[in-house]
Amino acid sequence: MIDRERILSRIDHLQQYLRDLSTIVPPTFEAYQGVEKRRACERLLQLAIEAMTDICGILVAGSRLGLPAEALDMFEKLREAAVITPETVTTLRRMRGFRNILVHEYTQVDDQIVYHIASERLGDFEVFIREVLEHLADP
Repeated sequence: MIDRERILSRIDHLQQYLRDLSTIVPPTFEAYQGVEKRRACERLLQLAIEAMTDICGILVAGSRLGLPAEALDMFEKLREAAVITPETVTTLRRMRGFRNILVHEYTQVDDQIVYHIASERLGDFEVFIREVLEHLADP
């Protein structure tokens, strides 16, 4: 059985991270160059991606879709169960890879990529949220 309350709680957190990002991302890349802005954006993106991954894990477990071999397998299981679209799977895979760079290869973080995601791609998170909420609303 899907734990709706846990999913909705994670969605609330995810939406707060997105609101926080939208308020701190400056209008230009040049204004983004301050260390505080860069680190804040990196951390909020990491938290947002981890919240999405948590939501996927809760959905996979609650829907009894089988134990994924690795985190990326969760996304495919959710696509096969028609919870998320193939386009969202592609986005989630990229985000998960980006999160791994933020966490494990932080010396190789490209500030222009972080800025692009924070300023141009937050809608990808909203698409994911909408697909999850549509699934939860489907009896």
